Amino acid sequence: MSALDPDLAAGIGRLEADGWLPITRETPDEARRNYRELSLLRRGSADLPVAEVHDDVVTDPTTDTDVVVRVYEPEQPSGVTVVWLHGGGWVVGDLDTGDASARRVCRHLGARVVSVDYRLAPEHPHPAPLQDAHTALRWAATQVGGRLVVGGDSAGAGLAAGVALLARDWGPRLDGQLLLYPGLDPTMSYPSVAANAAGPFLTAADMRWFWDRYLPDPATHADPSVNLGEAARLGELGDLAPAVLAVAEFDPLHDEGVAHAEAMAAAGVPVRLLRGAGLVHGFFGLGSLSAAAQAEGDRALDALAELLGLSAS
Repeated sequence: MSALDPDLAAGIGRLEADGWLPITRETPDEARRNYRELSLLRRGSADLPVAEVHDDVVTDPTTDTDVVVRVYEPEQPSGVTVVWLHGGGWVVGDLDTGDASARRVCRHLGARVVSVDYRLAPEHPHPAPLQDAHTALRWAATQVGGRLVVGGDSAGAGLAAGVALLARDWGPRLDGQLLLYPGLDPTMSYPSVAANAAGPFLTAADMRWFWDRYLPDPATHADPSVNLGEAARLGELGDLAPAVLAVAEFDPLHDEGVAHAEAMAAAGVPVRLLRGAGLVHGFFGLGSLSAAAQAEGDRALDALAELLGLSAS
């Protein structure tokens, strides 16, 4: 085990001292307000420029549910579309909290990014967020040609992993997955949950709070579209799109991410696993605190560019 990146340690210490952490709060509404303010604070003062940004509404014809998406057009298009699913434990987060990440993906890859404002738990538990994500993915596939990727961070990466299963079975065809420290195990049974229970940044208690609201019915804990370990046990990971999966050393979710990468590889899926030495959960959004966090996020995007045959930014 390496040491925690000192810049991250100092920055997270300041966030704790200023009352931004823990991420969870007494109620979902309080957690949403706190997370939104924190996300806007940590993004910095300047937006990464892209060619154009506009919002759209996608309707799922099977449920008559509207899903709002925000589309980012790149200045130098590469012919790739990334459907981006924001983090936030399936309970918090929105298009604005995911804006900085979507812009980063857009600029780094020259990709059109479709950021999805999926419904949130506990008002809309599983499978509503997954259904919204798949609706947006199908819509994105009809808009442009070229290659199609699903990606996200944290809870969004967990949704992306589940959507990759749906896309394999029901379409559209995917060319890649970008899974940044995904939440994949509602049983919270991997050793890293206990080893990194206190975080920093994300704690095991935070994750239990999130899972309890996203999956209030214990019967859903074995759903392979949520519990990717169960999908592996059932032999359901074959023929998935190639994946880049990044974990962080000091993250409660570290081991479930590694296990998913290894299970996909065992099923014949091309996988690039990045291990994030010295980093914490959420590092993709913590570049303003740490050069190491910024560099690891770039490394994940470069790995996806290589997977897709693009020239890295």
